[in-house]
Amino acid sequence: MQAYVMPLGCKSIDDLKLVERPDPQPGPGQVVVRVRAVSLNYRDQAAVTGNYFQQADRDTVPCSDGAGEVIAVGEGVRTLKVGDKVAGTFSQPDPAGPAGGPPLPMGLPLDGMLAQLVLMHEVGAIKLPRGYSFEEGACLPCAGVTAWNCLFGVGRPIRPGDTVLVLGSGGVSVWALQLAKAAGCRVVATTSRDSKAQRLQALGASDVINYTTHEKWDDEVMRVTGGRGVDCVVEVGGQGTLQRSMNSLARGGKVGLIGVLTKGSSNPHTLMMKGGSLHGIFVGDRTLFEQLNAAIDANGIKPVIDQVFPFAQAKDAFHHQASGDFMGKVVIQV
Repeated sequence: MQAYVMPLGCKSIDDLKLVERPDPQPGPGQVVVRVRAVSLNYRDQAAVTGNYFQQADRDTVPCSDGAGEVIAVGEGVRTLKVGDKVAGTFSQPDPAGPAGGPPLPMGLPLDGMLAQLVLMHEVGAIKLPRGYSFEEGACLPCAGVTAWNCLFGVGRPIRPGDTVLVLGSGGVSVWALQLAKAAGCRVVATTSRDSKAQRLQALGASDVINYTTHEKWDDEVMRVTGGRGVDCVVEVGGQGTLQRSMNSLARGGKVGLIGVLTKGSSNPHTLMMKGGSLHGIFVGDRTLFEQLNAAIDANGIKPVIDQVFPFAQAKDAFHHQASGDFMGKVVIQV
């Protein structure tokens, strides 16, 4: 089979190598998935460019998110069969270790999904929602589950009538917008481009704030909410935006801290004064994934896919995502 690898010491997208590897064979409790599509996350960019907090100690297949079809099952597999359309969970047991071992993220330290065939334990694969293509299914494991966790997993789950603030128009933020709208919430969004503002409004955002023209965008959030603030912030920016996110909260609101894109400082006293809460989020577990899929089936939600690249142009897909000139998810068709 063919796979892309990040060579040991990989520092750039152009360092990615296409290599030949032996076809995997399933052991007890394991399945082999023929990968049909992979989606990119910011984490994948950080890993490939050597900017992730964890470094690889060997050549590693990148990308945590992918979907495909089961082509072989090992002894004892009960919940999956050949032909099932599945996505891999973000974290799962090491295929080289025991089935009960601690889950580890795919794409680093485990080999990821940017390969033609992937070996995983049965518990590391989950069936796709009804009617989902492989490209759509590849958008679920990291961005979709992270957004679901932020809205419904940590703190008080959002409920109809709440107001949710999403930062930017990347995979997590767009998923959060769609899920919050389906839950009967008002959504306020930020962006740097008017063209993206129009698309965010088309997806259901009631107000879109351009943070390049409104540097103090937290003031704008308070203005458009009539001074009340928001019940939940999907915080993908990191330290550089965290203070403004906390300033944007309504009393008793929550911030889901997801991203590390920007640097800065923040004062936690803001949370104290508002009775708010801050939750660190690192994707989510299989149970949250199953909840997300049930919500998708009930509401007919489909991910926003910006562009699909062929496997041979995987590096171009990485470069496109790195440019920031995209909305939702960038997908590689395998």
